Amino acid sequence: MDLRNIAIIAHVDHGKTTLVDELLKQSGTYRENQATTERAMDSNDLERERGITILAKATSVEWKGTRINIVDTPGHADFGGEVERILSMVDGVVLLVDAAEGPMPQTKFVTSKALALGLRPIVVLNKVDKPDAEPDRALDECFDLFANLGADDDQLDFPAMYASGRSGWADVELDGPRKDLSALFDLIVEHVPAPAQLAQRDAPFQMLATTLGADPFIGRILTGRVEAGTVKAGETVKALSRDGTQIESFRVTKVLAFRGLNQQPIDLAEAGDIVSLAGMSKATVADSIVAPQVTEALPSQPIDPPTITVTFGINDSPLAGRDGKKVQSRVIRERLMKEAESNVAIKISDTPGGEAFEVAGRGELQMGVLIENMRREGFELSISRPQVLFRDIDGVRHEPIEEATIDVDDEYSGAVIEKITGTRRGELVEMKPAGAGKTRIVAHVPSRGLIGYHGEFLTDTRGTGVLNRVFHGWAPHKGPIPGRRAGVLISMENGTSVAYALWNLEERGKMMIGAQADVYTGMIIGEHSRENDLEVNPLKGKKLTNVRASGTDEAVRLTTPITLSLEEAIAYIDDDELVEVTPNAIRLRKRYLDPHERKRMARAG
Repeated sequence: MDLRNIAIIAHVDHGKTTLVDELLKQSGTYRENQATTERAMDSNDLERERGITILAKATSVEWKGTRINIVDTPGHADFGGEVERILSMVDGVVLLVDAAEGPMPQTKFVTSKALALGLRPIVVLNKVDKPDAEPDRALDECFDLFANLGADDDQLDFPAMYASGRSGWADVELDGPRKDLSALFDLIVEHVPAPAQLAQRDAPFQMLATTLGADPFIGRILTGRVEAGTVKAGETVKALSRDGTQIESFRVTKVLAFRGLNQQPIDLAEAGDIVSLAGMSKATVADSIVAPQVTEALPSQPIDPPTITVTFGINDSPLAGRDGKKVQSRVIRERLMKEAESNVAIKISDTPGGEAFEVAGRGELQMGVLIENMRREGFELSISRPQVLFRDIDGVRHEPIEEATIDVDDEYSGAVIEKITGTRRGELVEMKPAGAGKTRIVAHVPSRGLIGYHGEFLTDTRGTGVLNRVFHGWAPHKGPIPGRRAGVLISMENGTSVAYALWNLEERGKMMIGAQADVYTGMIIGEHSRENDLEVNPLKGKKLTNVRASGTDEAVRLTTPITLSLEEAIAYIDDDELVEVTPNAIRLRKRYLDPHERKRMARAG
């Protein structure tokens, strides 16, 4: 059977996963009466809610005797480590661009990787039936983007199609018949080359591991494209690291291939196909799985280094154990170790005392997703403020630098540049107009400077700015970056908050809790209007009197409290504070709940 391997790349929310749904439907992958979910590829609850793809997934469809393996890639730079390795498995890419928005920064990140690998893209202008769609402008912007990224003549001569993933049609002409996606299938088969590896069927087996998964019944599973040779279940192979040293030798227990939405065991995997192998215990992403006689590893992309670390500890607040069932450090450790097995961008280490664990990863979004998943599984945790990982290079302390690409309306560009280059120690690299009334700013900013900046950025740009970040490199330490300016209001009592007390405290600052909320000593209940922390009593009721004058008994009207999302809460806290995360609540608290202990620690610090 003929083979084609393609990846679908797009910016967050440009309709990639919806398009794959339609491709599956129209290729006959589903039975007529099969119950299907919307956005079948985003299988995880969080992916559905946030509307982003977090994990790369593969599927395959058959079209007129050709099997097309389709890989759905994450569009978010926190998961960028996945993207580069996935692109090395495929022979062509379908670049999906929103006809109204045009190519966006995240598209640029993935497209530059695809062009560098020599892949020839097919551009699909999606959502052309939107009222504000401008497909011709979007197409010109794609051409300019490719030219700026150094595409060669073959890559610039790309085929383009107009489509609506939701309505399930794609056409070469904008005013074509708009029936179905068959024109897109035909173009993929015609334009994307068959895997060059097909010629290597008789060579010894070689495969580069691209993604790592875990199955409760089979164990660890490595997925990748077979570069040469064939493999069947029961054969013995070995794993080599990037420098060619042998990690382990193991027997392949199962060979799985993508058929529709499911993975099915197959007898024989041949060169060119994308398959998953089971049976290894140590091999991981970027390792080469090869026949025993092969001694050289396949070239692979290095795994991006972690840039931030967050401490996950047990929840030791007075309200611990009310919501969640999984509260012991042993259970938390097991869960984190399981995560590190399937997610190569995360590293776990124990802290002295064993009550907490350092989790190092690529960014706040990645950490937020892990914490949210654990919270839904019934865990209770206390989370510290993210810290940046430093490196000593030639005796000089270096810190991670990220390239931030920012699209803002012209009127807000001054405020953004002032924040990025002033307090946050960034360097402006480029600034240019980006279409109607918008400016594109590219800056190199220390990772420390971007922690907690996103919320502030959305406030500065009235919610219209778009900020994307990619790991750039290491640079000598840039000096201190100021943290949060305001102090916090700390509860001095245990109990249930009273509306009257909160109403009296409103002049002291903004509240983060409403009436009838459980509070405890040391819990943060609001933001102080000044720079110092203030201990307050949210339980103080109104003194009762016998006098009934008109106006004394008016109902108390409280201002709506600020509610912080998980990522905002983690970025908001200071080094001496924690976020208490349970299945039903997110609370902020001081690390040391007892006021005397807090003072003693502040003096010692």
